Amino acid sequence: MATVNCPTCGAKVEWTEANKFRPFCSERCKQIDLGAWAEEKYVIPGKAPEEPLDPDLE
Repeated sequence: MATVNCPTCGAKVEWTEANKFRPFCSERCKQIDLGAWAEEKYVIPGKAPEEPLDPDLE
């Protein structure tokens, strides 16, 4: 059986369908991660477009 580390607290988690929170160890760790995304603590690097996506916004 495969195990992974919880992305929030680092606890060992079994990667099975029985674990409804995978890859997290608990609902709490899942919510902490969601909150971090909502607060924009995580970002996906990328380059801003050089031209506006909607030309009517200029």
